[in-house]
Amino acid sequence: MSLSSSKLIILDRDGVINEDRDDYVKSSEEWIPLPGSLEAIALLNQAGYQITIATNQSGLARGYFNINALHAMHEKMDKLLKPLGGHIDSIFFCPHTDANGCDCRKPLPGLMKEIALRYKKHDQKNPLQGVPVVGDSLRDLQAGVALGATPHLVLTGKGKKTLAKGELPEGTEIHEDLLAFANSLLNEKV
Repeated sequence: MSLSSSKLIILDRDGVINEDRDDYVKSSEEWIPLPGSLEAIALLNQAGYQITIATNQSGLARGYFNINALHAMHEKMDKLLKPLGGHIDSIFFCPHTDANGCDCRKPLPGLMKEIALRYKKHDQKNPLQGVPVVGDSLRDLQAGVALGATPHLVLTGKGKKTLAKGELPEGTEIHEDLLAFANSLLNEKV
């Protein structure tokens, strides 16, 4: 079944859904949701949106945590979303560092290409045309924009520093946090 591009949203994880840490989020105990982020996901789900996550997780390659710890973080997120009526449809992650030279580490578009394939986006030039990509860093937005996604910067996590640096992709919308993004998007659709 093909999904309308307007019903898919791509989120970064650290700094958008949960608190970011300079020393990496390494365990489910350190995975702490940002105020209103889980409620935002639930609201979007209830409005018919599928939520996918695209996240750089170089802590894996650096040995700061293992794949089981990463799965435990995501299980905690799922467990906290369920009572709110929310869920994450899929999670795409890059386990590499810049030194690995992969194409999945944002700002490169490899993760976004995988998402486009999963959700059957066949427009070769802009397969994510009209799909919102929400992040707190320039690299999150650049990865999505490379495939035609619509950039949304949240001011949580690294968002305020990103905004201060400038050089945002053309048309980037700014939101206080993920809940403000969700309310803005849902109010546009009314």
